[in-house]
Amino acid sequence: MLKQIIAKFRNEEDGAVTVDWVVLTAAVVGLAIAAYSTIESSAQDLIDAAAVAVDGEDDF
Repeated sequence: MLKQIIAKFRNEEDGAVTVDWVVLTAAVVGLAIAAYSTIESSAQDLIDAAAVAVDGEDDF
């Protein structure tokens, strides 16, 4: 009886699909966070450079 339960548990693959989705979702979220932090720092540098350029202009 116990051998049958263990054999059935080892052959069951429904949980493996769930684990795959969790791992893939975590990887996508991790890549999105990495991309966001890179874009944010580059955008902030661009904003700062634009502010300096606008501040240096003499409109009068």
